[in-house]
Amino acid sequence: MNDDPLPLSAAMDDVVRALRGGNASRTSARSMGSLFSRWTDAVGQVVADHARPVKLDGERLLVEVDEPGWATQLRFLEADVIERLRSVAGLEVSRFDIRVKPR
Repeated sequence: MNDDPLPLSAAMDDVVRALRGGNASRTSARSMGSLFSRWTDAVGQVVADHARPVKLDGERLLVEVDEPGWATQLRFLEADVIERLRSVAGLEVSRFDIRVKPR
């Protein structure tokens, strides 16, 4: 067993892999951190006030919205948001799953 310290990003990747059942092909902690920290930059403040990323699984993004109308709006904006996530956060997202936050 090696007791040398790991960089935080490597340790977080191990945690993410463990939470996903050890599947290394899934999203890294760095990608998840980039998504959450750059969400407002990618979608704008108005959308960010009503929608938030919940989970990034490979190239599939789960977004939670506060009202059904925002789910419709995000579906309409999906291609633009995906492109913005690529350019602003460096993420390869290919599709959204959108859910309305339960009250």
